[in-house]
Amino acid sequence: MSTPPVSGGGNRLFLKKSIAQIQKEAAKSELKRSLGPINLMSLGVGAIIGAGIFVLTGQVAADYAGPAIMLSFVAAGIACALAGLCYAELASTMPVSGSAYTYAYGTLGEVFAWIMGWLLVLEYGIAASTVAVGWSGYVVSIMGDFGLADNLFPSLTYAGQEGARWATPMIEAVRGDGGTALQATGTFNLVAAIGIAAVCALLVLGVSESANVNNIIVVIKIIVLLTFIAVGITYVNPDNWVPFIPPADPAEPGRYGVDGVFRGAAIIFFAYVGFEAVSTAAAEAKNPSRDVPIGILGALFICTLIYMAVAAVMTGVVPYMELSSPAPVAVAIDRMNLTWADVPLAAAPGGELNLISFLIKIGAITGLSSVMLVLCYGQTRIFYTMSRDGLLPKVFSQIHPKYRTPWMGTIVLGVLIAIAAAFLPISLLGQLVSFGTAVAFSIVCLSVIYLRVKHPELERPFKVPGGIITACLGIAACLFLAWNNFKPMVEQAFPTQEQIANGAVSDPLTLQLLAGYAVIGAVIYAAYGFWHSKLAKGIDITEETTINSPADAMGRGVDNIKED
Repeated sequence: MSTPPVSGGGNRLFLKKSIAQIQKEAAKSELKRSLGPINLMSLGVGAIIGAGIFVLTGQVAADYAGPAIMLSFVAAGIACALAGLCYAELASTMPVSGSAYTYAYGTLGEVFAWIMGWLLVLEYGIAASTVAVGWSGYVVSIMGDFGLADNLFPSLTYAGQEGARWATPMIEAVRGDGGTALQATGTFNLVAAIGIAAVCALLVLGVSESANVNNIIVVIKIIVLLTFIAVGITYVNPDNWVPFIPPADPAEPGRYGVDGVFRGAAIIFFAYVGFEAVSTAAAEAKNPSRDVPIGILGALFICTLIYMAVAAVMTGVVPYMELSSPAPVAVAIDRMNLTWADVPLAAAPGGELNLISFLIKIGAITGLSSVMLVLCYGQTRIFYTMSRDGLLPKVFSQIHPKYRTPWMGTIVLGVLIAIAAAFLPISLLGQLVSFGTAVAFSIVCLSVIYLRVKHPELERPFKVPGGIITACLGIAACLFLAWNNFKPMVEQAFPTQEQIANGAVSDPLTLQLLAGYAVIGAVIYAAYGFWHSKLAKGIDITEETTINSPADAMGRGVDNIKED
């Protein structure tokens, strides 16, 4: 095996694509440009409004922030807005598929691009599996409303816990006196796997078809959430907002108090990860320089307002301590006791079906469906671009001759994501998703700083207000949230003597998973990507021809444009 060509003084790992080369790739993209600003904004809303509002909100309120979860949403939203502005500038300058991965390749170098790509697997692939598990829970619940759950999904018991057969992963993480351990459940989540298979089949058919379905779903779930807000506001008891920030728990750092608000923001960050998918669609946008910034910022603004309003109603109707449920919106609806919405239904338990509760569950199912769709879409486009660059096998960049989509890669990824949802303890990986996403966002902000310093003359159809200062604030905000996810992993793995005296035990499983994930990524790059990188070999991926030298592929940013 020969060593790939080296340039830049032997600094092989930090080879960079030129901005001219990236812009050439955008101009010669094989993907179909069919998305306008409304489609892109809808794509962002479709990805953002899902698991965060229908699943995580109640758990964060009950365990960390209390009614101040509204402030957690603001903190997470500010960090995302700062990163979103940086995404918008980069997407207008380099409107290519691949998003943050491509930005890192053009600014920081190949090793950072690989790290970014591997972090985005957490943001998209693992997150899609997590959402699919939540989606399966709502499917089982709505089946129960029609008296079908007991027959289709009979209850089973594992490690003292209960789950639904065919809707529970094969391996679950169970917390006990000795820490967290992995337990076999005796079933697997077939429902979640079917959900992933369905959205990936839709993605194979085409992005415009997928976007049209997503637009319909987004309208449905916004109507559902606005209905919840409109009905619930009349049942709010302001006493449930007192104390707004519950006093901190001295036995468990990060539980309530101001620290709890920021801990909640770090976890709720998972609810915002989908907005980045808008930038992955840049290669399929009609006018990416204008439409992508509108899509990113518009989606963030709309979703933050909806999140805060839903959280206010939820914590106003139900005391925050009682919201620790995988379906907190349903808990709030039940507490309202909307008997006027009951209709006779012989098959339903008790012979009645509550139409408002049913509507909320329909909204949850459709909402989570759109999140799965957009997350799977983003993952396939990231791998498509990495494959074109030679860092992953060619299967991920094969374009269907009719549909113009990366169909083989979509199928392969769909199978892998479905397997993860069906068999693995996805609930344990939520912290990793938020951590990986926050680190990825900080690298995007750093990329803006690099381009502003190295190439101030580069044309930027959209510029970050405040420039480098805003990008620095974005790095600080995202790393702060990443730290608030990483710190509990370390504290669980290495408890202090005081915590041990209060009953804490060493629980290193989450930290071990993070370390193992990093090692796997490094091994794949060392074994495949390092040796097959087309940039290092001096191959122009837009024409599959050899460039004069790897230095030409690296280029010198806009200097290359002038030389040409």
